[in-house]
Amino acid sequence: MNAEIIAIGSEMLAGDRVDTNSLYLTGELNKLGVEVVAKCVIGDNRDRLAAQVRQSMGRSAILILSGGLGPTEDDVTREAVAQALGRNLVFDTAIADWLAQRFAAAKRTMAEVNKRQAYVIQGADVLSNDRGTAPGQWLEESGAVAILLPGPPHELKSMFQRHCIPRLASIAPKQVIRTLFLRVAGMGESDLDQLIAPVYKKYQNPVTTILAAAGDIQIHLRARCETEAEADALLAEVGDPIELLLGDRIYSRNGDPLQVVVGDLLHKLDATVSVAESATGGMLGERFTSAPGSSQYFVGGFITYNNAMKMELLGVSPEVLAEHGAVSQETAEAMALGARARTKSTYALSITGAAGPETGSEKVPKGTTYVGLSDAAGTISVNRQFLGDRQRIRTFAAQMALDLLRRRITGRP
Repeated sequence: MNAEIIAIGSEMLAGDRVDTNSLYLTGELNKLGVEVVAKCVIGDNRDRLAAQVRQSMGRSAILILSGGLGPTEDDVTREAVAQALGRNLVFDTAIADWLAQRFAAAKRTMAEVNKRQAYVIQGADVLSNDRGTAPGQWLEESGAVAILLPGPPHELKSMFQRHCIPRLASIAPKQVIRTLFLRVAGMGESDLDQLIAPVYKKYQNPVTTILAAAGDIQIHLRARCETEAEADALLAEVGDPIELLLGDRIYSRNGDPLQVVVGDLLHKLDATVSVAESATGGMLGERFTSAPGSSQYFVGGFITYNNAMKMELLGVSPEVLAEHGAVSQETAEAMALGARARTKSTYALSITGAAGPETGSEKVPKGTTYVGLSDAAGTISVNRQFLGDRQRIRTFAAQMALDLLRRRITGRP
């Protein structure tokens, strides 16, 4: 059984808004064995929304709409769905009385405009709202279900849990959706796909999705079966050979980001880490501290953006900087060594590089990056040449540093 989700509201089309409701709904639907096949955001336009409702209900068994149930003129969800299905809107006096009582309990006078929330699409079941003033609605049309939910997340979640999950569970076929979630570092997307495609392309189920970011690739295998045992067996059938091919490039099997994985390793060893950053300007330290519990293993760090700070705070010698330059293996190793000596941490990581946007020089082209690592066993460094803009290069560098520490701790080359 497939579902679609429409988020309604012109504010949702702004660059600073994230549709968290659809993420929640997708997770809950997947638990019921329902696959979300399409999501979209539509502004406060009744005709455009009505057209999308008709299209979605014509191809999917479940359509969930969030938002647009408020009392103002730009709240058009009720009108749009009624228009799409050729139904009338009916004024429900019971809802109107309930709204008036709710306002009275708060010692407020209900505005006349709030009565718009008492209109119900003909034939719809009303879904009570215990956390707001916008009732939801459930209606069926030609074998499909449309569910109208309020936009505020705390209202939507409560209504969906109380009213919708039990009803959907009764109509959803007995099906299980299970996902194997692998994260890979230190490998390009095209190289990875070339390596594992001969395995996953043999299967329509599970569905394989590959998502690439700077220095981080996610592989999702989604299996749809009648039982959990069948889904798990299918994921093992496809996932095991993929894991064998990728080997120690896989750093997570549960979706955890690299900083969480590395933090767990440090915590288990009762070890600590410090950082010395130049090109990344604090990004590596931010990655560490973004993980809950990082105060148990992250000591702190240094942002030494010019040579004077490298010498004064980390003890990098003027001779090393003069002979090899700030972006060099020797400087990266001296930075890591200095950070560890000053913080007494178990491990220290350093990053120095040319992130741009300047094109760099013939000796140090843009994208040149060195990562140093120092511990009781000695000090090492690795060098990479990254492509992309300034932010992308810096993101690659921080990811490379975390992966270098992961490999050092686990004994992988």
